[in-house]
Amino acid sequence: MANTFSLLLVIVTLVTGIVWLLEKLVFAKKRQAHVAEIEAQTNGLDALTLKKAQAQPWWIENSVSIFPVIAFVLILRSFIYEPFQIPSGSMMPTLLVGDFILVEKYAYGLKDPVWRTQLVETGKPERGDVVVFKYPPQPSIDYIKRVVGLPGDTVRYSSDKDLCIQTKGESQCKPVKLSNVIESPFVQNGVPMIQLDEKLGAKEHQILINPLRRDRVEAYEPRNGVNEWVVPEGQYFVMGDNRDNSADSRYWGFVPEANLVGKAVGIWISFEFDRDANSILPTWIPTDVRFNRIGGIN
Repeated sequence: MANTFSLLLVIVTLVTGIVWLLEKLVFAKKRQAHVAEIEAQTNGLDALTLKKAQAQPWWIENSVSIFPVIAFVLILRSFIYEPFQIPSGSMMPTLLVGDFILVEKYAYGLKDPVWRTQLVETGKPERGDVVVFKYPPQPSIDYIKRVVGLPGDTVRYSSDKDLCIQTKGESQCKPVKLSNVIESPFVQNGVPMIQLDEKLGAKEHQILINPLRRDRVEAYEPRNGVNEWVVPEGQYFVMGDNRDNSADSRYWGFVPEANLVGKAVGIWISFEFDRDANSILPTWIPTDVRFNRIGGIN
């Protein structure tokens, strides 16, 4: 859907831009010449007739009016910031369903909006970044996760849900620092979640653990039952902050650099959609605004 919208936006911008350019260089001059010819034959025109003769056809008028707006939206959305809505709880407690976030499109390189060919390299993901990317098994879908493993890293995730990372060039795997273990206010399937502070690189954030749920090691990819991954060059290992409720690199593999869309940098609005089962309102209508969630993303 996102790719289709990008393609339509490019087509509309291109069409209206061509009309805008032709109006400036050709159509306007032809109308002026036509008006001058009529005035020469009639010894002048009254104001109403002159206005009609100089008027732009509706399709030119609309294109000229729309083009600057569409072009601005295209540039903003393709190269600077793009809004996304959080559809699932896989990044709780960092991001909740109903959060609307801004994604910095230029963080990991400028790409064309249709074929996503990299035009300019501007940076690489850092450990701990929250990134939006094209889901590798189905690139038409956008996913959001946190970068855990960088190219060349060895990532291990134990049955005790401890994360350990051996960076490229080092001989030992270093456990990721966890602290401030508390019972979370979030409950999933009737089970109170455990909330912890985690530090990945220089970035601190919170994660959720379900104390009663065991990881599905048999479903790990690419090697079923093996809880160790060596991250290939040009790819990244990502995980959700809601560790026991996230379909991530453990289950479908690595994220190629070409699939990166951008870095999630802030929440610009957040809605609640909780309502009674017998409510007559459509499910997409918000029930409340969570103003306390507006701000940056850790």
